Amino acid sequence: MTFTLMRFAVMTLMRTSLQVVVVIFLLTVVCLPQGKAPDKDYYVYLVCEGADKVVAVKFGPDGAKVDHLLHTGLLPTGDMNGPHGIIMSPDRQFYYVTIGHGRPYGQAVKYRVKDDAVVGQVTLGFFPATVDVTPDGNFLYEANFNLHGDMVPSSVSVVATDEMIEAARIPTCVMPHGSRINPQGTKQYSACMMDDLLVEIDTAKFRVSRHFVLTKGKEAGMTGPVSQDHHMIAANCSPTWAQPSVDGKSIYVACNKSDEIVEVATDSWTMLRRIPAGPGVYNLAVSKDGKLLATNKRGQSVSVFDLPSGRELARLTTKRKVPDGVTISADNLYAFVAVEGIGSEPGTVEVIDLQSMKTVATVDVPEQAVGIDFWKTEPHPAER
Repeated sequence: MTFTLMRFAVMTLMRTSLQVVVVIFLLTVVCLPQGKAPDKDYYVYLVCEGADKVVAVKFGPDGAKVDHLLHTGLLPTGDMNGPHGIIMSPDRQFYYVTIGHGRPYGQAVKYRVKDDAVVGQVTLGFFPATVDVTPDGNFLYEANFNLHGDMVPSSVSVVATDEMIEAARIPTCVMPHGSRINPQGTKQYSACMMDDLLVEIDTAKFRVSRHFVLTKGKEAGMTGPVSQDHHMIAANCSPTWAQPSVDGKSIYVACNKSDEIVEVATDSWTMLRRIPAGPGVYNLAVSKDGKLLATNKRGQSVSVFDLPSGRELARLTTKRKVPDGVTISADNLYAFVAVEGIGSEPGTVEVIDLQSMKTVATVDVPEQAVGIDFWKTEPHPAER
């Protein structure tokens, strides 16, 4: 082969190799997941109601996986305990789980994070459900949802966390749900599914201070507890969650029946707006940078809203049906969604990148994943 032919062959091979490299590079870029991979590890705790499990999930540069899990509940093996709500203590040293089923009452159980040991428990009302803790960590506020009982007014239990004793049981409304405390720790809010009400409790006095009628066309803020003649009115909202804003000046209420989110001003106790939401909007969470997350229980999706405008930025389909709880990382970068699944299907935890508005990871967990709360971040081992 002449020098010229050899040179031509080499040049052709180099061009071909370069083209192959470019194609491989382009394919690699296309196949990369949307959003930037995290450079640290994120942890959440959740409960799986259909499997009586507490689960810790880890998400980091290597994706999402189950870190560990444990059985929860006090009933004998074979009986369904039905854990429903979970909340971390402000110092992240403990977590509290509400157990929906009992004989006849449910419980709240206190766990120590370092070894997942039970360090306290207390009997509450019928089907204890959603739960929150005061910013000082001294009290739990838990809604006695009364899922399987008669349609009569129920209550919110107040539990002293050190001794794990019920300090008060405050009558509220029919099927209270979505217990959340404002950032100041002065008020607790819950929604009444069968009464179309938002209820406010004064945490200093352990009593209902105000309530708000959410029924479309009849919106009204009132002082004092709920009157007996209001119970079981024809509900067109069927609220399931009450989420205070980051500054506590607004409460966002999920209207599960009418597919709306109602914003109520806490100072004037008036309705500010109705935000169109997804099918069966259910649970809510707010980020510190102005986003509102909403699970759509009938819609198999999660919505991300811009709070100032009320505009829906994204609606993301979940891997399985019945999305339930949602929580946001402390740095506002990721949302973690608990999805129940149907029947014997596993539940899932789905991770949403709040910058790219994309689902970036999913992991299967035991059946009927419901309540979820953020635990912590820590450096990834490779970064330490």
